[in-house]
Amino acid sequence: MPKQSAGLLPYRRRGGVVEVLIAHPGGPYWARKDDGAWSVVKGEYIDEEPLDAAKREFREETGLDVVGDPFLLNVITQKAGKVVTVFAVEADYDAESAVSNTFEMEWPPRSGKMQSFPEVDRIEWFSLDDARIKLLAAQSVLIDELVGRGLA
Repeated sequence: MPKQSAGLLPYRRRGGVVEVLIAHPGGPYWARKDDGAWSVVKGEYIDEEPLDAAKREFREETGLDVVGDPFLLNVITQKAGKVVTVFAVEADYDAESAVSNTFEMEWPPRSGKMQSFPEVDRIEWFSLDDARIKLLAAQSVLIDELVGRGLA
């Protein structure tokens, strides 16, 4: 069975422009990657309802509480086969106040040294056009769905 993740895609309207809040993954492997590397704030779950997992992951990776009434977008399958259930919510978060949890890994590889890295090194608001460029390819369809639902 493929791994399952759940995530949250906040959106807002600013000056007639719809923006989405997405995250850049932390850690050394993602440090120099930008376009095509960003993601909705998400994480894996096993014995949990997808919406509960999405809210938990959002709190863990941003330090922000989920506000509003999230609604289900399409479930997507990413390149490596992970199934991602994404919920959208209209909310206006202060991206600069976000603080991510951390993970540890051996770095540099085979050095025997453990280092701590944030799961998300930054979150930012992007216009829909810019978000399509920044997001992982499989997730860019979520922007199209917001537009298709008349939310953008």
